[in-house]
Amino acid sequence: MSIDIGPAFALDQPENASAPPASSEIKILYLAGDYPKAEYLSLLQSQPGDDGKAGALLALGEINITGKFLGFSFAMDVVTLERGADVTGKAHGLLDKYSVVVADLNAPDLLALANAPAAQHALIFDIHTSDDALRQGKCARNVFHILPSTAMRADALGQYLAKKGWRRWFVLHGPSAEDAAFAADIHRAASRFGGKVVEDRAYNYDAGSRRVDTGYQQIATQMPLATQGAPAHDVVIVADSADLFGDYLPYNTFEPRPIVGTQGLSPVAWHPAFQEYSALQMQHRFELAAHRKMTERDYAGWLAVRAIGEAVIRSGKANPVDLAEFLRSDAFGVAGFKGQALTFRRWDQQLRQPVLLASALMVVTISPQDGFLHPKFFTDTLGYDEPETKCHFAQ
Repeated sequence: MSIDIGPAFALDQPENASAPPASSEIKILYLAGDYPKAEYLSLLQSQPGDDGKAGALLALGEINITGKFLGFSFAMDVVTLERGADVTGKAHGLLDKYSVVVADLNAPDLLALANAPAAQHALIFDIHTSDDALRQGKCARNVFHILPSTAMRADALGQYLAKKGWRRWFVLHGPSAEDAAFAADIHRAASRFGGKVVEDRAYNYDAGSRRVDTGYQQIATQMPLATQGAPAHDVVIVADSADLFGDYLPYNTFEPRPIVGTQGLSPVAWHPAFQEYSALQMQHRFELAAHRKMTERDYAGWLAVRAIGEAVIRSGKANPVDLAEFLRSDAFGVAGFKGQALTFRRWDQQLRQPVLLASALMVVTISPQDGFLHPKFFTDTLGYDEPETKCHFAQ
């Protein structure tokens, strides 16, 4: 099936496109890990089997439409690592064939790939993680991060709460390291935007079976107890990355308060209800191709492949080292249906981008919020700015 992306979505031609180069094929490796699927509390939620990959495949068709007129073609092979596989060992064989990688890998596997000797001159796009550490002390010069970091998500939420005047925050976090990291970034956001964490409380209840016949009675008892006795607060911020309890909080807290964070009003890179800046056409094209709604990881996969195509076509080069330099330059920008060209930060190679704040069915607002200023990029008010970075590969 052909994909009509229309003139609004076609990649712009480089200024020197009058003399196309000899035909060149760029081979992309989509490298995924075999991880347990996410378990959700609601029967309405599920994780697609092609999560991430479907978005990358859509983008592959799009960049080939433009590339063929300029002498470039793009091909992508999908490889899924066996669970528990030695990523460093696998990289040695794979990177003999591929130098551009879309990495759908968790943080430990991504770090192992980035540090593998065979990957030192590879170009890796991280579409899976939001870990601050991978953009800070554990950053790697060969990795470009697509999804917003945890700090960017917390700042996007913090700006909105400050704008609304909801400055007293009660944080309820789960038992995982990811929950602790998000809670820590909420504290950071409070100090940046005038909020106050009135209490940071752990919730460690193990419900056993996630779905039982008496579930509603248990929820009606447990959630009020979990939130009872907190100091006066305007909002409950939940950090529950594993979806153990967060979706039970709305309408069940001890005091009637909005729920935000990993559940409730959540900071995300993409949402299937988003329709501004021609995103509605993007949603439609994805549904025609994948026969389902676009997830955040689909968007990350799509954006990574589009960034590859944009860099190749605009620079006229295919060498990964040259492409990496172009991605860091002021000449690079990729359209992401967010009202502005998306670019990479030089200091940590994080894609700067607006962050959506969305409920289950609607996008409520987009951060950065009006009034939060920056001398260069408004989006650099989200996450770690250059003076704050602990990423030192650029030196």
